[in-house]
Amino acid sequence: MGKTERDGNIPSKKSAPDDSSGAGSGSSGRSRPPAFTVKATGEEAKNYDYVAARPPIKTTNVIESIGHLVKSCLGGGIVSIHASYKSCGLWTAVILNVFLGAFVAYCMYLLVKCAHKIYGRIQVPALSYPDLAEAALSISPFPRARRFSKVFRYLVDGTIMIDLFGSCCVYQVVIARTIKQLVEGTDTVTEEGNPPMRIYVISLMLPCILICMITSLKYLAPFSIVADIFIAIVAMSTVYYGAKAAAMSPFEFPAFKTSTGLIEFIGVCVFSMEGVGVTLAIENHMTEPKKMPLVVAMGMTIVMVMVMIVGFFGYWGFGELSKSPVTLNFPFEPFPIVLKVFMALMVYVTFALNFWVPFDLGWHYLKMKHPPSRHWFWERVYRTAHVIVITLIAFVFPNVSKFIGLIGSFCLSNMGFIYPAFIELNLDWEDPGPGFLRWRLWKFILIFAFGALLCIVGTYTNAREMVKEVFHLE
Repeated sequence: MGKTERDGNIPSKKSAPDDSSGAGSGSSGRSRPPAFTVKATGEEAKNYDYVAARPPIKTTNVIESIGHLVKSCLGGGIVSIHASYKSCGLWTAVILNVFLGAFVAYCMYLLVKCAHKIYGRIQVPALSYPDLAEAALSISPFPRARRFSKVFRYLVDGTIMIDLFGSCCVYQVVIARTIKQLVEGTDTVTEEGNPPMRIYVISLMLPCILICMITSLKYLAPFSIVADIFIAIVAMSTVYYGAKAAAMSPFEFPAFKTSTGLIEFIGVCVFSMEGVGVTLAIENHMTEPKKMPLVVAMGMTIVMVMVMIVGFFGYWGFGELSKSPVTLNFPFEPFPIVLKVFMALMVYVTFALNFWVPFDLGWHYLKMKHPPSRHWFWERVYRTAHVIVITLIAFVFPNVSKFIGLIGSFCLSNMGFIYPAFIELNLDWEDPGPGFLRWRLWKFILIFAFGALLCIVGTYTNAREMVKEVFHLE
């Protein structure tokens, strides 16, 4: 559930890439690399030993890298995936879960392959995601496109910021729903009541502001490990309590429900498994980076299975009355109550972890407007302002599943599918594939079309449903 660790560590769930390892860029995007140019071609580019050219840092082996990838991918979405299974239909969701897991993994592999291909061309040993985006467009075969390389980099940075700040909104709602159930001592959690859900959300503003005043990750990152252990406990508990509460066979559940539920599920499922933002950061820190495809294959298999376990058993066990997060469905017994309390605490710390990366990206630009002597003051002013805006958004849109679906549809369709496909297109345009088939070009078109469809249809559908719910429209 933790979102990030930086400055030498591996960032967590969907966090921004670690700029400390790319092309002379400083951590957190504070310093930008010089313009990228082609410095080698042909055999010289292929023979470039980027592993030997990397600076001596603490590296990770394959097993450790798989662990980092799993930790990074599994975030707040997994505790809400069962609600999307309910909206979509059990067996359609299971099949799509496998397909989307494989598709997400392939696009992560695509990003790694592009990085390995471009290292030799520009003679740079490591790149972050924004670095790769800028470099791919800087050496694009389309001369007019090269002038937009910085714009593409900022687009990647902006998408990461929207994604992670949006995830903070989700986390606030998850905390509020958990606290509301514990206070009321009831199995039913609604947005109404005395006080209503939105009051709980507003009451979290001050605690969230206080924890976001922590500006160093060394005080927060250790909690990421505890949060990952907690995710495993939640998954196992979902299997136990779900199987125990199941009232009918899973084959009696509807295989498919509605197209709206289908779109929501795709967004939430992608959000629950996406780790493209950390892929290159992990690769940059590997002892054997050429084995990153193996890390992606093994790590994403584990991620896909864990998401499917929570989704399947959460919906099968708690049925049409299932609530999000999944811990709300557990009975009021000593262990589940402790689990619910721990859930609120862990998500609270995760909020700060998740907040750190996008704010740090934005602060790089904001601090230029103020003299260095006033940076301490203005950084805290901006941190407070950001948390207030996040809280207000969570206050207006307290539906967890639809909010996650919106983020997954808009941000991750771009980060996970469209951007990697576009990067590969720029690198492979002059070699689209043999003969008339031109399979590389067709592959780009298919991936781009899927990402664009998810972005447009998913964003519109989830946004429409959220607006309907807020204004009680039919």
